[in-house]
Amino acid sequence: MEKHLHIIALDIPYPVNYGGVYDLFYKLPALQQQGVKIHLHCFYKNNRLPQPELNKYCEEVFYYKRNTSHKEIASKLPYIVSSRINEELHQRLLEDDYPILMEGVHCTYITTDKRFSNRKKFVRIYNVENEYYKQLCRFSHTIKNKLYYWLEAKKLLKYEKLLAKNATAYWAVAGSDVNYYSEQLNCKTIDYLPLYIPDWKADITEGLGTYCLYHGNLEVEENQYAVIWLLKNVFNDLEIPFVVAGKNPSKKISALIEKNKSTCMVANPDETQMPDIISKAHIHVLPSFNNTGIKIKLLNALFNGRHCVVNNQMIAGTPVDKLCHVVNTAGEFKERISMLYHQRFTIAEKQFRQQNLCSIFSNEENAKRMVKWIWE
Repeated sequence: MEKHLHIIALDIPYPVNYGGVYDLFYKLPALQQQGVKIHLHCFYKNNRLPQPELNKYCEEVFYYKRNTSHKEIASKLPYIVSSRINEELHQRLLEDDYPILMEGVHCTYITTDKRFSNRKKFVRIYNVENEYYKQLCRFSHTIKNKLYYWLEAKKLLKYEKLLAKNATAYWAVAGSDVNYYSEQLNCKTIDYLPLYIPDWKADITEGLGTYCLYHGNLEVEENQYAVIWLLKNVFNDLEIPFVVAGKNPSKKISALIEKNKSTCMVANPDETQMPDIISKAHIHVLPSFNNTGIKIKLLNALFNGRHCVVNNQMIAGTPVDKLCHVVNTAGEFKERISMLYHQRFTIAEKQFRQQNLCSIFSNEENAKRMVKWIWE
């Protein structure tokens, strides 16, 4: 029997140039290799365009522009959901009875639609969204954004309580999110499914690198907060080279970096620059102030970089804590960075990473598990 699957993606999953689309994209070839015929439905805004590359992995690909009007912000539904309601999509889904995978809470409106009550419906959980938006509210710099995040968090809590009962099964990228859904939302059908990632082999260069590194999308307010915290509290008096690399840094970050003689900025590195920046770093300094989901920048650093210094929130709910140096206060960050900066990354550490990471993150095993859960 042929295995057909509808996948509703919260964004166009190519190019793979930010963390939110890694799982969306690398899932496609993995499922295709297991014989799954994918019917992909992508939502998009003006900055993402249709991508012929996706046709290599899918039977068909459809694109739907998000409704980003102010009316959707005022909706009783969370904006991330209401802006992705599309009747053209619904009619296409109703033309057959194939199972449906919804990528993120964002794409789950059909779970509230009685026309789909008898369909097999699966939800990929990338974050506990109401918790994520509460934390975005904390880090926001403007009253307008704080109000938006606060209202969205309230809507999302109500929505996620309903969602947890309305689909066939749920697959989360982090163990902490599994616990939240099962314990706080009383979801009985949620499992852990590791993130789909590129063909990384943990082939890390041993020895010494040349600087400490923070990398991430600097348009995201949480990442801005992390960089500013590092600059003000950790690298304010450490005479160790520190590089900040990321997309569209703010004027505030740029101004702070200019004042620090040991720090430099690499703004908007391209797809060839970023791997080189990561491989040459000696210490990846990655605090997080948000404990939901799993951060692709952490996995990128673990697979492709040397020492990783993180805090508890960065590794919450992930199986990679034993691969990191975990500290929490600014003083602990300074002490650990100073200790590691002259400490070589060894062959034994490299082999330990390879053994652990490659046993956890396997796109092939993930896809086999999904096929079993959906069809067997």
